[in-house]
Amino acid sequence: MGDILFLAHRVPFPPNRGDKIRSGHLLKKLAELAPVHVGCFAENAEDRAAIKEVAAIAKTHCVPNRSKPLPLAGVEAVLSGKPVSLTAFHSKKLERWVGETIANHPVDTIVIFSGQMGQYVPEDFTDRAIVDLCDVDSAKFESYAEADERVWLNAREARLLAAEEERLARRADATILISDNEAELFRSRLKDATKANVQVIGNGIDAAIFDPSKIEPHGAMRTSEGPHFVFTGQMDYRPNEQAAEWVIANFLPTIRARHPDAHFHIVGRNPTENLLRHKNTPGVTVWGEVPDVRPFIVGADVILAPLLIARGVQNKVLEAMAMAKPVLVTPEAATGISAKDGEHWLLCKADAQVMCERVEPLLANKAAREKLGSAARQFVLDCHAWDAMLAPLTELIDKPREKRDAA
Repeated sequence: MGDILFLAHRVPFPPNRGDKIRSGHLLKKLAELAPVHVGCFAENAEDRAAIKEVAAIAKTHCVPNRSKPLPLAGVEAVLSGKPVSLTAFHSKKLERWVGETIANHPVDTIVIFSGQMGQYVPEDFTDRAIVDLCDVDSAKFESYAEADERVWLNAREARLLAAEEERLARRADATILISDNEAELFRSRLKDATKANVQVIGNGIDAAIFDPSKIEPHGAMRTSEGPHFVFTGQMDYRPNEQAAEWVIANFLPTIRARHPDAHFHIVGRNPTENLLRHKNTPGVTVWGEVPDVRPFIVGADVILAPLLIARGVQNKVLEAMAMAKPVLVTPEAATGISAKDGEHWLLCKADAQVMCERVEPLLANKAAREKLGSAARQFVLDCHAWDAMLAPLTELIDKPREKRDAA
């Protein structure tokens, strides 16, 4: 086979957020199959420092800075009739590099990570194109609009992104979603699902890194009574912010009525102003970005994942399960993970009273917590190893194909 061109909306390293974890493993797997040319964006100094890791893997690479202000991307979107998600990630420099790379190297496969990058596939490229959408972004924006959040903007973004997702599905040799639920949702939104090859590649976990035997609990959890509840994630991501706010307003007061020393730890980069205002709320600590989330996970009595809006597979849930911790999830956060309620985790709707009743037996019984956590880790080891998850990608790229006509 020829070379592979891999395009991602962020530098795939370091693996400190869900999309980077997935894209980084995808890139490493592709590099095992063929020489890879990598085009992606850097958003901050950490990203720019990680370019050396990209360079060590890639045959060639192009990593422009993504510094376009959101208002400018919005103006471009309105003038062009495109989604903001596309104009925000459009770069003439990257566009030129893609064209030059295809012209100067034997590229016969383009792998797109995230729908924003589909705009870089040239119309006259007739070889294999594989698109990993991860989840259905247009449905996420629809959910925001339905929740009365910036209704006009989110409804517009949902409509235009749905059209782009349809275009990519028709163009791609395979369109990858992160779970069976997301794949089913995606097919249901296509005008003609028979013209799309929709595949599922789930998220994996590196259980050697998320190994509780190698990590000591954070000091704040060793020196105070608790119980300690932990929520992790990118905290300027609206679903995460919303979930944390729900815990503070609903779950925490209910559990503190029974356990006055109960503490809720919000761990993750870029907490919003709404969350930072809770720094002095009794029982709440907003940690922001930390060097390592694992001491917080291993020190928790229970990990919370009470998402109200969610797409795809939640890495935060898999990481906590790999760390052998009891995890309390809502149905929205459980998508794409086939764990069993009461055996591998606790699954219940976002109801503070019900959640407290579910966790009470665990808080009262350390052996019960350890049993549930041990089963959770074993589930991850059995069902979510990265090699097993990415096996279908190898099959898609190795599969012979005929060239299609240019668009």
